[in-house]
Amino acid sequence: MSNEQSKRRRRATYIWKPEMIRALREHMDLTQRELADLLEVRQQTISEWETGLHTPHRSTQKTLTMVAERAGFPYLPQTSENPSNSDGAQHNGEETTERASAETSGTGSA
Repeated sequence: MSNEQSKRRRRATYIWKPEMIRALREHMDLTQRELADLLEVRQQTISEWETGLHTPHRSTQKTLTMVAERAGFPYLPQTSENPSNSDGAQHNGEETTERASAETSGTGSA
């Protein structure tokens, strides 16, 4: 692996927006407390993430991504290697939420 590839790999950051954290929790059919227990944080922390008061730390965002993958949550995280403008990021979140809702209601192609 070249030095350039190594630098790009280290810069990858996972961006979990409030609506996506809530959509993941609902997809997994968990309460805020249950998700908090799973992630080893306080229930209030989950609430603050979902309302946008705070954002998860980078390590927690990685954990959220792993949990989402394990739960079959249809989320493709934005990374520094996959940048988008704020409109694109919001649009990606809306599409994923719609897909999660469709799959939950049985109308999606899961």
